[in-house]
Amino acid sequence: MPLRPKKHVDREGFSMQHTGFRHTGFPDSGFRPKLVIGDVPFHAMLVPFPIVCFIGALIADIAYVNSPQVQWVNFAAWLLAFGELLGALAALFGLGDLLLNNSEDRPSAAWFHFGGSATALILGLLNNFVHARDGWTSVHPAGIMLSALTVLVLLGTGFLGGRLAHIQHHEETV
Repeated sequence: MPLRPKKHVDREGFSMQHTGFRHTGFPDSGFRPKLVIGDVPFHAMLVPFPIVCFIGALIADIAYVNSPQVQWVNFAAWLLAFGELLGALAALFGLGDLLLNNSEDRPSAAWFHFGGSATALILGLLNNFVHARDGWTSVHPAGIMLSALTVLVLLGTGFLGGRLAHIQHHEETV
């Protein structure tokens, strides 16, 4: 029997094809991002950049631990600096979206997402201070551990952010 996409009816009564996930924003509340270009929130446009920078810093730390090339420390320090700058900018836009909505419309997961993102930025800042030390001591062991911990926190905040933006849609088949 061939597999067919399931047909569903959304909240407004329109029929749609079920693809597993549907970009619905926040269907159970009135929360909508206010700082947008078109329908895309500034926060969502900026978030990938610090994530890539922090992951890149972890990769550079791992490369430095496995090689004698001090340039990897410089790469990691610059990646951490840009991750901090762009992460703070994304956090400001995210906080703006959160605070510009009515307090009863703010989902609690959004506060956990913001708290996790702030934790990642604090860890990244501490990591930047550790990377300011000289050579081997800037990475091993504290620098690489802080880089790994930052990436783990980002995995959690990324999961929460993804759940906030793309809520799995479970409705009865029509």
